[in-house]
Amino acid sequence: MARGATTMEVRRDGVAVITISNPPVNALSLDVIASMKRDYEEALRRSDVKAIVLTGAKGRFSGGFDINAFQNGPKNEKPGSLSIDFLTDIVEDAQKPSVAAIDGIALGGGLEVAMVCHARVSTSSAQLGLPELQLGIIPGMGGTQRLPRLVGLPKALEMMLMSKSIKGVDAHRFGLIDAIVSANELINTACFWALEIVEDKRPWFRSLHRTDKLPALEEVKKIINFARVQAQKQSANVQHPLVCIDVIDEGIISGPRAGLMKESLSAKMLEMSQTSKSLRHVFFAQRATSKIPNIINLGLTPRRIQKVAIVGGGLMGSGIATALIANNFLVILKEVNEHFLDAGISRIKANLQSFVKKGEMTKGDYEKKLSLLSGVLDYEQFRDADVVIEAVLEDVSLKQKIFADLDKYCHSNCIFATNTSTIDLQLIGQKTSCQNRIAGAHFFSPAHVMPLLEIIRTHQTSSQVIVDLLNVAKKIRKTPIVIGNCTGFAVNRMFFPYTQVAGLLVDYGLDVYHIDHVITKFGMPMGPFRLTDIVGFGVAIATRKQYLQSYPKRCYKSMLIQLMVEENRTGESSGKGFYLYDDKWKASPDPDIKKYVEKSRSMANIAQDPKVVLLLTHSCLCLEPNYYPFLYVLDTFDTDPILPCIGAEPYYHTWSYLTDVRCLHTYISYFYSELLCVSCFLCTFLFWGNNELCCKVLKTAWN
Repeated sequence: MARGATTMEVRRDGVAVITISNPPVNALSLDVIASMKRDYEEALRRSDVKAIVLTGAKGRFSGGFDINAFQNGPKNEKPGSLSIDFLTDIVEDAQKPSVAAIDGIALGGGLEVAMVCHARVSTSSAQLGLPELQLGIIPGMGGTQRLPRLVGLPKALEMMLMSKSIKGVDAHRFGLIDAIVSANELINTACFWALEIVEDKRPWFRSLHRTDKLPALEEVKKIINFARVQAQKQSANVQHPLVCIDVIDEGIISGPRAGLMKESLSAKMLEMSQTSKSLRHVFFAQRATSKIPNIINLGLTPRRIQKVAIVGGGLMGSGIATALIANNFLVILKEVNEHFLDAGISRIKANLQSFVKKGEMTKGDYEKKLSLLSGVLDYEQFRDADVVIEAVLEDVSLKQKIFADLDKYCHSNCIFATNTSTIDLQLIGQKTSCQNRIAGAHFFSPAHVMPLLEIIRTHQTSSQVIVDLLNVAKKIRKTPIVIGNCTGFAVNRMFFPYTQVAGLLVDYGLDVYHIDHVITKFGMPMGPFRLTDIVGFGVAIATRKQYLQSYPKRCYKSMLIQLMVEENRTGESSGKGFYLYDDKWKASPDPDIKKYVEKSRSMANIAQDPKVVLLLTHSCLCLEPNYYPFLYVLDTFDTDPILPCIGAEPYYHTWSYLTDVRCLHTYISYFYSELLCVSCFLCTFLFWGNNELCCKVLKTAWN
């Protein structure tokens, strides 16, 4: 079955308009590329065709190469057959000019095809970029060679290595786009531009051979070397960023043709890598998160959500408010007094200003977004709110009171959502008469940045409420996962064993900072103890309390945090936790930690068998780069990571099987980095099995 095609229409002025049509994003499937090649060859043969305009159907140029083609494409395809034989030799080197007419999106292979054209005309809001590195690959159709020649080497490296897209108006400023026009005038302007190239009224640029944006070779070396250093820091355990840099370097040093060949060979090699297979798996998993059984088949349409009220202007509440006003929702922020309200609004302003500093928002937009926010000290303005999100402390009685008040003030269709990370939703809504309108909306800090949103439903939550919240998640650009009402929901339910194991490892004799170092070296942004400092010991203790109530026989109760809290060490906010923090919040190890660790170990009453400690150390070392060759990526819709959330308890029978377990690397739809269990088997036994069995297996294995 064909997956998309192109159509060609020859206008009276002699311009052949070739249109990519492959809904929903006009992906470049193998069928589309074959059709495009046929249309191009026909247009070049025909004497009545003077020039060519390439565009996409229904307001979208192209979302890029069809990822399904990685699995289904020809395995023995000659290197460069697409990027060189077709795009370069037929399109770019043709005797008739091509102009790309871009609207909507030109991403990945879509932008690569556009860069082959001799000019590009775009709408101001179109999104352009090369995000291939998100999939563990590099641009494979000439993007690594043409983008540096069009926007300059530094900007090209930024766009590719960070998978950063830019709007049409910015692309015009950088030189990627030649003209900005309205969508209504796009095709006519592109055709006019193409004819002016034919008449020598405009320059005929072949971007592959441009050198005016490239610096001198000495400067190139400096830029490339700096990029390599940064890539090694930020992506220490994957190869594709460095491969991308090497390919760019090859094209500048040895010439664009050599660069194209190296790009083609490298892209094919990376396509077959385990990293790319895993990241593609995550890509598809992310897009499946809104396809909820017994929801999408009901035919429900989302209701219009305009006004959202937030109770609590702390770190989470202000972050949620920022995410909402940044995406044009009216927001009411409620606090208990003027002091807390001013502090919450100040946080929101700072969040928006961070967008401005990063170039993600203009100063004018800053003022417009801020005008969508209003602060209140009571519930009077909640009467016409469509959704209320509670984001206060993890205190059951406080949340119950808030929800009871909301039930009195809000209209009968208003959705009540809680940002709780652990508390039973039915308990929170116990004092209301509207359990069918209560759901969880668990954001992750900082809420205006982190992409994951857990949407939690109880047995009484209506399907319409879930549909509405999924639509809000889409509008604020979050990746939603819908899960049931259980302790810890999905993420924390899996993440809790990670911190449990960290405490067990310390009580067994491992060093706090060594554990954090190993985890960080593996690729996590920070270790479990640094993370606990940021979250705060109060939250950590409250979370453990919930788990102890739900799973008393499965939890390991280390006294380490409790001992530190007793001496006013509560984490980053107090200036000292597992680490010490200076006035700029820079963390440094604290020698005083030793006394708390020693006391915790003595209270744990664990005999420190040196063989077990050594084995635990090697368990951590499994996370070192290249130590363990098979790292599988799993998502919330696969079995292993999500089994605890549906009541299953995986188990392993023998050490030989344990050593073959490859699920060390766990993703949940790109939740802030990787969600890692410091050794999959330890977490499994510790939380979903029992401590004694875990220790017996370790000792037996070592002996």
